[in-house]
Amino acid sequence: MFIPINLKLIEKKGKKQGFGLSNQRRLYGVPIEPKKSENLFKRVCNMGKKLVVAEKPSVARDLAKVLGCNKKGNNCIIGDDYIVTWAIGHLITLLEPGDYDNKYKKWNFRELPVIPEAMKLKPIIQTKRQFDVIKALMDDSVVDSLICATDSGREGELIFRYIYEASGCNKPFERLWISSMTEEAVKKGFENLKPGTEYDRLYESAKCRSEADWLVGINASRAFTIQYYALLSVGRVQTPTLALIVNRQEEIDNFVPQPYWEIESHYEDFFGIWFDPETKETKIDKKEEALRIISEIEGKTFTVESISKEKKKQVAPLLYDLTELQRDANKKFGLSAQLTLGIAQDLYEKHKIITYPRTDSRYLSDDMVDTVKATMKAISVDPYKKYASELLEKGLKFNKRIINNKKITDHHAIIPTLKQPRPERLKEQERNIFNLIVKRFLAVFYPDYRYAVTKIVTAVGEHRFSARGKTLIDWGWMIFYKSDQRSSKKDQDLPDVKKGDAGTVLKNELTEKSTTPPKSYTEATLLSAMENAGRFVEDEELREQLKESGLGTPATRAGIIERLINVKYISRKGKSVIPTEKAKKLISILPEQLKSPELTGNWEKQLTLISKGEREADGFMDEIKDYVKSIISSAEKKKDIVFKEAEERKNARKINPDETFGKCPACEKGYVIENSKSYFCSEWRNNCRFSVWKSKLSGFKIEKTEKIIKDLLEKKQVNHTAVFLGNSPKFANLILTKTGNILLRDVVDRQE
Repeated sequence: MFIPINLKLIEKKGKKQGFGLSNQRRLYGVPIEPKKSENLFKRVCNMGKKLVVAEKPSVARDLAKVLGCNKKGNNCIIGDDYIVTWAIGHLITLLEPGDYDNKYKKWNFRELPVIPEAMKLKPIIQTKRQFDVIKALMDDSVVDSLICATDSGREGELIFRYIYEASGCNKPFERLWISSMTEEAVKKGFENLKPGTEYDRLYESAKCRSEADWLVGINASRAFTIQYYALLSVGRVQTPTLALIVNRQEEIDNFVPQPYWEIESHYEDFFGIWFDPETKETKIDKKEEALRIISEIEGKTFTVESISKEKKKQVAPLLYDLTELQRDANKKFGLSAQLTLGIAQDLYEKHKIITYPRTDSRYLSDDMVDTVKATMKAISVDPYKKYASELLEKGLKFNKRIINNKKITDHHAIIPTLKQPRPERLKEQERNIFNLIVKRFLAVFYPDYRYAVTKIVTAVGEHRFSARGKTLIDWGWMIFYKSDQRSSKKDQDLPDVKKGDAGTVLKNELTEKSTTPPKSYTEATLLSAMENAGRFVEDEELREQLKESGLGTPATRAGIIERLINVKYISRKGKSVIPTEKAKKLISILPEQLKSPELTGNWEKQLTLISKGEREADGFMDEIKDYVKSIISSAEKKKDIVFKEAEERKNARKINPDETFGKCPACEKGYVIENSKSYFCSEWRNNCRFSVWKSKLSGFKIEKTEKIIKDLLEKKQVNHTAVFLGNSPKFANLILTKTGNILLRDVVDRQE
């Protein structure tokens, strides 16, 4: 039955909602000319369509292609049975404190903690237009059910559910859950849709995470910002992560190197290193002692006291999850965790040659055996053809380090897809990441890396010396990682000697060395620390409980690191991440509970239990609220700690209006001045929160910012301004809101 969309309802509510009949036709891409288009309008909008909501436009286009949707609408793609639309990441956010009550618009310590009775939602202003499109589609009578096609994970679930809830939609929906974006995988996913209710617990977990982060972040940030007159961003996950970096830097700063000496005793065709037979230690603490040993062995006879040979093997590393992939990309190519995630996402969505990257599993399921064999055939192209073909000829051998259903949560490990890759068509960084994934996929099916270690102990009087040699037996999986092999200076090619053989000590080398401090965190080692936060816990029982939890999740850790950089708490120095003075001061004033990975890691574990139905969400949120109250009660100012921003603001209290950027549009009393981070109101002490962040302006690569700020304060809008969105040059009209937010309107392309 073909009928038009609910015309009467639209006409009735059109003025109120600003979405009349002509706009509805535009939404579906139907011409507005009434008589000629009416039949087309009815034909395009037949009843019984399913609305598919993807997480981003690029994914929506791929899904639409598979579903046979090819008619363009207003931010949607229409087919006979489906309408595909998209979010742009998060379209909905939690209300700000001031949205609940005007008293919270001013940052007042007496009004803390801010704990709403019920957390509410609102559209994000920058993407509200797209939310309006999705809401109109959800409300339309043409759509009788929905399909959630956002990313298959906790955050993807939250994106859809927040849109669904904010739209007031109550139509039934199903869940598309896929780990690959190939056409075959998408078709199979749509053939095996699950009821949306099966993912209610995952949504509860995501909702708890979102609300817990809001409660802790809002209250802790306000409490310490007010106390110290400096903008201090505090978060449930970012603060314990920052504490790890600051604590490591303190260890480095406080480290006092201690000298020690080592002795190499050289013979005709090998050398031995002195060691203490009881402790096995090669270090000699005092130079005098080392010189005494040399005097006792100089020119003396050595005897081979023992020879031991031991065959060793090393199993292949597990397949990649996101965190391990980010670690390796940082070690080998110096890529940030965020950049690696972005590249992996492109390989998944755009090129469709790897499976879902935001996974925390390093295993495959037992129903993937045939898929893995087919994947091995798909990657039998240069430069992988030789290795893949050999494996296929011999037959793939699966073991529990590859197949393990018990160790798979939402998604399996990252592997190539069935789509035949064209590595030569990839950009260099894409090719590097793809090569890592393919090499690991091949390596897990190769035999163990095997080698032999020979150890000779020689005696010169009462002193003992050790010589070590390493001999390759079989490269095995290490054939893919030869370039990563670093031989130890202590390894040598040993001669064929027997126990009791003797010779003369020809010379001795005394080397002075010193103990070294801990190394600064790199993003690779920081990701490991975040993943294994439990090891920083002193309580042995709790440490055991936290083995499977950490700070953040594989999908969020990169964002946490970037957040710490953006708020100027850490900076990159080569591959290392170094805390700033502001970060050190912040960690020094915070109570232990806010800094501890123990509590945050335990919460992450609780969120996992909620998603499995093994923990009640209400009980978890009650714990969070009690925790927030304890934060406020412990937020006392330490008089000896003064932040640079507080000094700058103090110096800015006496101002000359002629030396400012203009009148504050928010309070209309103060004047806009600047510090190193922002343009802000001189009446900040009187709770004026106007602030334009310089980082936002630099993010758009806006030039002549001081002139732009003056013009915005005077005119409220500056037209035809050169900006960048990502790497794309644009022109846009800039609009300044009373809170200091800068909106971009009427964005158009520009030629560089």
